[in-house]
Amino acid sequence: MKTANGNTSVMDMFEKGKVLKICAPMVRYSKLAFRSLVRKYHCDICFTPMIVAADFLRSIKARDSEFTTNERDRPLIVQFAAHDAQTLADAACAVAPFSDGVDLNCGCPQRWAMSAGYGACLINKPELVKDMVRQVRNQVDNPNYTASIKIRIHKDLRQTVDLCQKAESAGVSWITVHGRTTEERHQPVHYDAIKTVKDSVSIPVIANGDIKYLRDVDSTHQLTGVDGVMAARGLLANPAMFAGYEETPLQCIWDWVDISIEQGTPFTCFHHHLIYMLERVSSQPERKVFNSLSSTSAVIDYLQNTYGSVHDLGT
Repeated sequence: MKTANGNTSVMDMFEKGKVLKICAPMVRYSKLAFRSLVRKYHCDICFTPMIVAADFLRSIKARDSEFTTNERDRPLIVQFAAHDAQTLADAACAVAPFSDGVDLNCGCPQRWAMSAGYGACLINKPELVKDMVRQVRNQVDNPNYTASIKIRIHKDLRQTVDLCQKAESAGVSWITVHGRTTEERHQPVHYDAIKTVKDSVSIPVIANGDIKYLRDVDSTHQLTGVDGVMAARGLLANPAMFAGYEETPLQCIWDWVDISIEQGTPFTCFHHHLIYMLERVSSQPERKVFNSLSSTSAVIDYLQNTYGSVHDLGT
């Protein structure tokens, strides 16, 4: 579905009974090449990595390095870190012709982000979040352009519900809930908290946290009633996860090689993605050899010799 033409909206994708499958914003990783790959394997919507809105507006270099897209990269949500409404609105206006919505990061727990007033500290500033959402809605000249937020939960869920209801009153399009508090990292996801948020608003809610296999999409929907699920690490380990594969299929690995070569993906990024993809399907000695490779040609030779080409699959 191509949007960004002003006639259709990402919101049209939310249908009763359908659970949208979404690629999370991932610093360094959810860039154009990786988004191109997961879209081949049943990913409905992709997010850019988090971009600091003030830097984006200040520097042409930042804009060129942080935001790359093409006409097939749809639907696309651009995620920004910001702590004032006008900066976020200006950034949204800058990317609106090339995307389908912006998302305000209210969930990043990293110390640098919180100390700069970005990320998860915003969950304690509901009036500011409300103003930021409202300004994006008012200033982007496209009624179908979405403004969403991605949050973590509070220890006291009443605060989370209050934040979400205030954002809804400001016209937020949907809310993604990472079912952990700011302090939690690898603890179990609080599905009950996500359900509480879903039950307290009338806009779509997306669940985030511990989506590793396609079956987790269904189980999370059953537990929470959400309208979509967002995966990060699960997609890094297996970009074909949403298509039902238990581990990265060989076709997907070679698709990544083709896309990376076509788009000129830097070697470090190209290699890192393959390290994640091969983790479940390779032995420790194999990983040691693969991780030490230092050129694209060496990687391709290794893949050919170890796993064979796609033609060997009989496709």
